[in-house]
Amino acid sequence: MSVSGGLKLRARDAADLAIIAACLQDALVRPRDMTYLAAEKRFAFVANRFRWEVAAERAPDEPTSAPARPAAGDGDAEFADGEVLGPVYQRVHCGVCFDRVRGVKLRGFSLAKGPEFLELLTVQAQDDTILLMFAGNATVRLEVEAVRCHFEDLGEAWPTGWLPHHADDEAAPNRKSPA
Repeated sequence: MSVSGGLKLRARDAADLAIIAACLQDALVRPRDMTYLAAEKRFAFVANRFRWEVAAERAPDEPTSAPARPAAGDGDAEFADGEVLGPVYQRVHCGVCFDRVRGVKLRGFSLAKGPEFLELLTVQAQDDTILLMFAGNATVRLEVEAVRCHFEDLGEAWPTGWLPHHADDEAAPNRKSPA
């Protein structure tokens, strides 16, 4: 299946949310791009997500090792004379909104003085709580009445040569850090 357009998903239970969590794995989120609108019972954020659904389409014999990291730049794919250096994956901005939120608690960072980016590892529903778990033990805990999540890709995807990296993937030679 070819995925050329953006994704638009919604979750109404823990199983639905697990699908959104898979799409958001390794998304980069700036704390300043998170907001809680208490009067509307809504928590929303914008993320820079890795398009795993496109990376999964690569042919098994395609090279997956990323090029050497450039000395400067933001880590996106480098172009020379119109050619792409190394394999190209994709990232895209996406908006994520949780409704029916009664409260929000942060652990390991603050919205005002958080790190430049947080790397989202997973999203989990547990009873009346949704946890957004980030690398470095940072967590957003949403107290919810029910699972109500909307997720939508925003704009066009852009190329990147960096495949997200996980600590337990240290032995995998084809994984590179997005930061």
